Amino acid sequence: MTLTVQPVPQQYAAQTWPLVEEFIAAANKHGGDDYTLEQIKMYVTLGHWTLLVATDKDKQIHGAATVTFQSYPNDRVAFVTAIGGKLISSQDTVDQLKNVLQGLGATKIQGAARESIARLWKRFGFAERYTVVEVKI
Repeated sequence: MTLTVQPVPQQYAAQTWPLVEEFIAAANKHGGDDYTLEQIKMYVTLGHWTLLVATDKDKQIHGAATVTFQSYPNDRVAFVTAIGGKLISSQDTVDQLKNVLQGLGATKIQGAARESIARLWKRFGFAERYTVVEVKI
C-alpha cells in the first residue's frame, strides 16, 4: 500500500481530529504524563502543534503524528510529540515525513521514543542522541 504523508492545515484540524484521535491516543499511552489527549487536541487545533496524516489513494487515514517546532541557534527542530498508525513505518513514509517537515522549515527531526521504537527508527537513519530521565518534585 502506498501512503502519502501530508500536513493538515490548522483550519481543518478540528474536523480531522475524530479521524486521527485513535492513532494519537494509542501513541500517547506510552508518552507518560506530559500531556493528555485533550491537551494534544488543543495544541493542534490552536495551531501550536502541526498535525500530519498518512493517507492511501482513497484518502483513508492510516496514521497520524503531531509535531512541535523549536528553534535553536543552529537548527529548527521538528519534535514529534506523538505518532501512531498501522503500516506507516517505511522508508518511503519516513522520506516523505522528512520532506514535509523540511518544507515547514525544519532542519532536524527529534522525538522521545521507548527502546523498541528507537530500534525501529534506527532503520531509517535516526540515531539515539541522549537519554531523558526525570523525577517529580
